[in-house]
Amino acid sequence: MNLAYIPSPSTGVIELGPIPLRGYAFCIIIGVFVAVWFGNKRWVARGGTAGTVADIAVWAVPFGLVGGRLYHVITDYQLYFSDGENWVDAFKIWQGGLGIWGAVAFGAVGAWIGCRRRGIPLPAWADALAPGIAFAQAIGRWGNWFNQELYGKETDLPWAVKISEGANRVEGTYHPTFLYESLWCVGVAFLVIWADRRFKLGHGRAFALYVAAYCAGRGWIEYLRVDEAHHVLGLRLNVWTAIVVFVLAVVYMVVSAKLRPGREEIVEPAAVEAPKDEAADADGEAGKDGKDGEASEGSTDPTDPKDPKDPKDPKGPKGSAAPEETKASVPDAPGAEAKAPGDDADATPQKAEKS
Repeated sequence: MNLAYIPSPSTGVIELGPIPLRGYAFCIIIGVFVAVWFGNKRWVARGGTAGTVADIAVWAVPFGLVGGRLYHVITDYQLYFSDGENWVDAFKIWQGGLGIWGAVAFGAVGAWIGCRRRGIPLPAWADALAPGIAFAQAIGRWGNWFNQELYGKETDLPWAVKISEGANRVEGTYHPTFLYESLWCVGVAFLVIWADRRFKLGHGRAFALYVAAYCAGRGWIEYLRVDEAHHVLGLRLNVWTAIVVFVLAVVYMVVSAKLRPGREEIVEPAAVEAPKDEAADADGEAGKDGKDGEASEGSTDPTDPKDPKDPKDPKGPKGSAAPEETKASVPDAPGAEAKAPGDDADATPQKAEKS
């Protein structure tokens, strides 16, 4: 008898009046919010503008949800299109069932559309968002706990998850594969953050590292699961998918490092052009103010012949008093004589002209 285990919630839905709050959907929403928030911080640190990640996520998230659901329905079609099943359930996404492979593939298409509209490179945007996606997966996996799904083989380990009797499940304690994958995704996120700081990953290599690291963990976690799945050569289909995608991600990292080493210097041209435009406007305003000031206040250069304060200007400004030399040569009163020093005493005085 297992005395220690992780209990499962009795229901995955909380009724808030007429509005049902589903744990699975709630985990997905929180995960998306965390991915966008953290991706925005990394994007701004790379030289982009705040809000760009959210603008592109408006395209990527809906595409990702559709792709994730399509992959799940196609690979587990027997759950919806076999005898006794209702195909309408394929649209009930809140009941669980999102394939990460389809979500990433279709989400990349949506992100490409958004990046094209904003004129930014998709690989740079993906690099900024990569750790956030891993954190979002770590949170989203707890939605499987609410739905009591995607658990592993039976075990009596103290961290086993308790599963109750229900449709397509047998009561017992099982490996909590949702918890294993959640913890693995947290480790992947920190690995990408560390590697990006250490090696300055660029041109999509941070995103490729996230993909490769996730696939490495998904392979052994998938092997523990006991839910129905298609098998190829004795392995579950998702195991083969993880192997193929892992190889592709590693090849991309190697080839990309040789063809495009280093990291992008400019990730969002609009973020670089905006400060230049503002500086140009500021310089223009400063030049205009300088001309206006010169026209209104005049020059203060003492060598400027137009300067009203120029002491060498014999005329001086209009309305100003005459220089001292001029005052000395003018008689004080009519009829007064100005006798130069050294004149003869016999000199005949001149009459002053009548006014």
